[in-house]
Amino acid sequence: MKHKTLATWLAFWGGPLGLHRFYLYGFADMLAWLLPIPTAVGFYGLDRVQQFGQDDQLSWLLIPLLGFTIAGCALNAIVYGLTPIEKWNAKFNPSADSEAPAGKTHWGTVIGLAIALLMGTAVLMSSLAFSFQRYFEYQIEAARHISQ
Repeated sequence: MKHKTLATWLAFWGGPLGLHRFYLYGFADMLAWLLPIPTAVGFYGLDRVQQFGQDDQLSWLLIPLLGFTIAGCALNAIVYGLTPIEKWNAKFNPSADSEAPAGKTHWGTVIGLAIALLMGTAVLMSSLAFSFQRYFEYQIEAARHISQ
């Protein structure tokens, strides 16, 4: 039985490592194996900022990958948590009754939804702000260079 509450929390906390996909679809799921790649690349971007400073242009591209991966996994947590019990059990527990308790929404699911919504939104907006700020700063610097 695949529990909706556990899938919601795994998508939020372990989503960037693909844990929710392994839980729901098994070890044959290709996306579960691919999810750690943008996560690791984003952490590499954070490491580059620590080493080379904020003017490192490669880190400008790599850091948002981490943010978008985390935000996408938070969105998955929200989708899992809001899935109706009948649809959940039909998709992930096909041999069980459509009203099986594994697909029910509990307080743990609701708390996971709220945290995923808050944190996912914050990470997404921060990633977008970082990306746009770096892009426009680069454009202004290039324009100053051309004008001189």
